Amino acid sequence: MLLSELERFIEEDTGYNDVSCSIVPDCKVKAAVVANENGIVAGLAEATQVFEYFDIFAATDFTDGDLVKEDDTIFTLEGGARSILMAERLALNFLGRMSGIATLTRMYVERANGPRIACTRKTTPGFRKFEKKAVITGGGDPHRFNLSDAVMIKDNHIAVLGLEKAINAAKKTASFTQKIEVEVENADSAVRAAEMNVDIIMFDNMRPDEIAKTVKILEENGMRGNILLEASGGITLENIVKYAKTGVDVISIGALTHSSNWLDISLHITKT
Repeated sequence: MLLSELERFIEEDTGYNDVSCSIVPDCKVKAAVVANENGIVAGLAEATQVFEYFDIFAATDFTDGDLVKEDDTIFTLEGGARSILMAERLALNFLGRMSGIATLTRMYVERANGPRIACTRKTTPGFRKFEKKAVITGGGDPHRFNLSDAVMIKDNHIAVLGLEKAINAAKKTASFTQKIEVEVENADSAVRAAEMNVDIIMFDNMRPDEIAKTVKILEENGMRGNILLEASGGITLENIVKYAKTGVDVISIGALTHSSNWLDISLHITKT
C-alpha cells in the first residue's frame, strides 16, 4: 500500500491522545501472531508493512493463500512493546478481514469446482483493493474494479433506455478495450443480447433451472460462441453446486466481500 494510505490508517487508529500505549515503556519484547481457527491466510504483506513502519521485525513461514490451522504462529515479532501495541490492531484488522474473505472465497471455489468465482463492487469504501486482493488470494476473480473497467448494462439502465438502445449506446461510446456486459432476467432478453453480440451476459437472480434452459437455447441457436455467461444473485454455499452445473462460465457473489466472517487471529507478547 502507499505510505500515505498506511499513515492514514495509522492516524485513524491511534488518534490524538493514545494513553494506553504511551504508559508502556518501549522496551524490547517478543510477540507472536496466532491463528485461532483454520482458514486461508491473506494480508501478510499489508501486516508486514504495518509492523515495519513501527520498526518491528516480523518473520513468517507462510505466504498468502496458504492454509493456516488453529494455533499456528503466523508471525513472530521482535520490537518495542509500545510499538507492537500501536501496530497490533491495524495489522490484525488487515489479516482478519482479508483472511476471512480468502477463506470464504476458497470454499466457494472448491464447491463450484469449475466455473470462475468472482466478487462484485459490494466492498468497503476505501478498502476495495485489499478486499479484491483477498478474493484473488482465495482463488477467485476480482471482476471489474470500478465502473471504468467494463461497461455493465444493468436493470436500471434498461429501465431508462431499453435493452437495444442501451447496448447500441454502449457500443458507440465504449473504448475497444472495454467489454460490454448485459444483465438479463429471462431467456428472451438473453437471446436478444446475444444477437447484438455483447461480450458477457449475466443471468441476474434467475433460478438454476431457468439459466440451464437459457444456456441450452443459446447453444441450439449457435449463439454461445465467444460470449461469456455469468450467474449472479441469491447464490450461496448451499446452492452453488446447482448454479455451477448450469453451464455458466462465471458465478459472481457479493457475499464474498460483504458477508464474509473475519478469521480469528490474535497477537500475544511472549517474552519481555
